[in-house]
This record gives sequence, C-alpha cells and structure tokens, in this order.
Amino acid sequence: MASKDPQVLLRKGPLEPRIDRDLFEPPYYQLANILRRQIATGELRPGDRVASEVQLCERYAVSPMTARRALTILLDEGLVTAARGRGTFVKPMVLGTASFGLGALEELFNGEHTLVRFLSVKTMPATARISQRLEVPVDDRIIAIRRLLLRDAAPVAYHREYVIFDPARPIIEAEMGITSLQGLFQGSGETVLKRGDLGIQTTVLTEEEARLLEAPIGSAAFRVEHTFFDFDEQPVSWGWFIVRGDCLRFNATVGVQSPAASGR
Repeated sequence: MASKDPQVLLRKGPLEPRIDRDLFEPPYYQLANILRRQIATGELRPGDRVASEVQLCERYAVSPMTARRALTILLDEGLVTAARGRGTFVKPMVLGTASFGLGALEELFNGEHTLVRFLSVKTMPATARISQRLEVPVDDRIIAIRRLLLRDAAPVAYHREYVIFDPARPIIEAEMGITSLQGLFQGSGETVLKRGDLGIQTTVLTEEEARLLEAPIGSAAFRVEHTFFDFDEQPVSWGWFIVRGDCLRFNATVGVQSPAASGR
C-alpha cells in the first residue's frame, strides 16, 4: 500500500484536535491518544508514515520531548514501527500482539454463582509424574484432591490437584475452605502463593470426566493446568481443571480498538 504524503496528513481541518494544557493528562499522553485515534479510525492506515517529531511539534505546538514520548508509547504498544532514516510507520495487524485475559475463567468460577463439591481428599505416594511437577521424591506423601465445580447447579468443571504434604501447615483445612477459583489462586490459610504457571489446551472428555460433567464421552473440553509456587520458589501444588467446551470462550482483539470501544 502506498504511503500517504505526510504533508497531506499534516493539513489542519476545522475539527483538528488540540493539546489541552488545562487537562490532568500530560501533553505527551494526549498526543499519543490523538495519534492512536487516527490509527483506529483509519485516518492513518497500515503502512502510512506517521508525522515526524518535528512535524508533530509544529502541528500541535509541543516540545520535541513530548512528541518523542508520544511516539514511544505507540511503539511500546506495537501500533507503529520505526525505521532508521525513514521514519515511523503504522504496523499492520499482527496476530502475535493479541492477548487473551483470564476473565472468562474468573467469571466462570466466580464464587457467587459457583458451588464446589469435594469428591475425594486423600494422601497418596507421589508418582513419577507428580514427583517431577512438585519436585519431591517418588513415593513421598502428597495430598490428592478431586473437586467438581457447579455453576447454577450444573457441572462445568472437574478439578484434580496434588498438594505437597506438610504436617506443619493446615493445607487440607485451607483447601477445603476454597469455594472459588479466586480463592485457589490467592492461597488461603498458611499457604501464601507467590506466582502460578498456567497452561490452556484443548482436550476431549474421558469416561470419568464425561460422567461427572454430564456430557457425552469424547466431547470437546479445555484443560487448564496450573502449578503454584511459594515465596521460596518451591512448587506447592499442581493440578488441572477440565472445563466443558461449551462453558468457556476466550476472546481477543487484534489491532487497535476504535475510540468508542476502547473508552478513549
């Protein structure tokens, strides 16, 4: 796509946005919003050259530092790219810039609408797989927990978790008190979590999972695997949720949102 003449892009129209010095937002942030809006509305399209620092200074009566900081914001957001000696250009949509939040999981397992039913809680020797995940010797005692999560009385997820056994910490009592995904992520009782590693992949329901989730065997599902670590960077628990495929959806926006959608 041929780039627009930058001089044409600098022509001032009757509704030309201005930097308002009386606003709480700093000028560089206002300028970044102006440029972002031009990209969102198609005034600046993929491949177009964005006005230079000098041109932005002239057009919006800002300092070179303000213009530079505004362009840096757009660079950091992945909306533009800079080519040495050529200028700054609007980037085309890049799939790798899309990000998927976990709001769908949080909403699905919100304690207000979700009931946790414990299927079993027991100690068992660590298998080779559990040993690797929890970094404990094979055959060490660990706690195995099975839960069923119901939303509005309908089963939506089956949860299996393996927790390091520590007689000094009331993990069982704490785990039994968890009634939401948020509680699991935050830790409870004396189990304070520093971070968690999450992975999501597609799977199909086994016979046991299908029976518990009241769905046909082989139905599509999501597997949400998690490993939680304490502040000593030691794994505390490892497990996974099996979520019915019709109960979870992830959405993301690729590219820049329109001003109305983004709230800008």
